[in-house]
Amino acid sequence: MHNNIRKNIEAKLNQRLTAAEFEKLSGWFVPIQLENKVQFVNENQISRNLYFVDSGATHTFIIDKKGELHTVQFGFEGYWIGDMYSFFSGKPAIFNVETLEPTTLFAMNYVDFEKACKQITKFEMFFRILVQNGYLNSLQRIASTFSEDAEQRYLSLIKKQPDLLQRVPQYLVASYLGIKPQSLSRIRQKLVKKK
Repeated sequence: MHNNIRKNIEAKLNQRLTAAEFEKLSGWFVPIQLENKVQFVNENQISRNLYFVDSGATHTFIIDKKGELHTVQFGFEGYWIGDMYSFFSGKPAIFNVETLEPTTLFAMNYVDFEKACKQITKFEMFFRILVQNGYLNSLQRIASTFSEDAEQRYLSLIKKQPDLLQRVPQYLVASYLGIKPQSLSRIRQKLVKKK
């Protein structure tokens, strides 16, 4: 199971972890098995864990003042998830994270994360790249929200994550795109007719 973390880190760094580095790093991760629809990060509560998705699917979301849910991210195998704001600041979380199917996670707490960064230079490099890429993806997503229509955003999403529609309910895909489920249905019907 930990091997997926190792592969993830080595692929991003394009270099291997030594056996000693991997053994030390493995000791800082705690496996967690969750069923479908389990919320394990809650807004307004401090979240000092980050999570690696070994298997399963999650979504990160906020609930607005009207009680409407807004999905901001999906997490699948190989994703690192959690409320990074709370993790790094020690302040209450902004987001909620919930499983979309039975999910296996590996959790690392903040204290162990700091140890890992200090003791394993490759892990610190890996995480810097991960955060950098996450930031760039966020900027691209913000830009596409303003520069592309809903159909273009939908096509981009399914191009990046082709199996998304088999694993995520349509109303959450619509939420992620910032549209109503009925609008997503119309877009999908229109695309089927074009084929």
